[in-house]
Amino acid sequence: MLQEKKILLGVTGSIAAYKTPELVRQLVKQGADVKVILTKAATEFVSALALSTVSKNEVYSSFTNNDKTSWVNHVELGLWCDVFLIAPASANTLAKLTTGICDNLLMAVYLSCRSRVCVAPAMDVDMFAHFSTQENLAILKKNGVLCIGPETGELASGLNGAGRMSEPETIVAFTENLLNAEKPLTGKKAVVTAGPTFEAIDPVRFIGNHSSGKMGIALANELCNQGAHVTVIAGPGVKTHELAAGINTVATVSANDMLKAALQ
Repeated sequence: MLQEKKILLGVTGSIAAYKTPELVRQLVKQGADVKVILTKAATEFVSALALSTVSKNEVYSSFTNNDKTSWVNHVELGLWCDVFLIAPASANTLAKLTTGICDNLLMAVYLSCRSRVCVAPAMDVDMFAHFSTQENLAILKKNGVLCIGPETGELASGLNGAGRMSEPETIVAFTENLLNAEKPLTGKKAVVTAGPTFEAIDPVRFIGNHSSGKMGIALANELCNQGAHVTVIAGPGVKTHELAAGINTVATVSANDMLKAALQ
């Protein structure tokens, strides 16, 4: 459901950063192109190598590239993404987002970003409940920043309460809903039949045709891209691996199989 979407993930200094490789993996699995910005504090909890491996993209952490011969264009990163997702968002980063303090690459990108910005707060229960954190969140929400969580549960300190970063599955679902909300076919269901049918003459021989199913696959992918929930009823040999992530498939052989599946 995130096919060809561009997600910029900002990772800040919270123990919850250990969840971010799994978050990136799930976003990529849904078809998204993911780039990661890692703050200096975040490197104490998760490695750039891990995030680069799962995202298949360079991880950015400073204003210059690794070779120190060129700069990281924060403006381009801010304009590149469809969503800027900051997860985990520490109390420190929430305060910076509110006041516009621009002392690292993540903040420079945030101030240059024209797309939707989402934060997934992660901190200890008393830090989250503190009036300063609550006021910062209220200001961010007032200015259009979307907040995911936090959840209630056991925290790294051993305390139990609000402050846990939302699980990767929750963040991915939130991102999908956000990006698909304005698509013209959101909420619609589409069924596409694709490929040949084989009619048995006897246990060995059949009558069939050379249909490839390419047209059906192309239509199904575009319907999915427009927000529809798509099911493909596929005949033998159809390359269902070319379908976008999230499309359901039903395998059939004969014309009667395809008819029954379509009626169902």
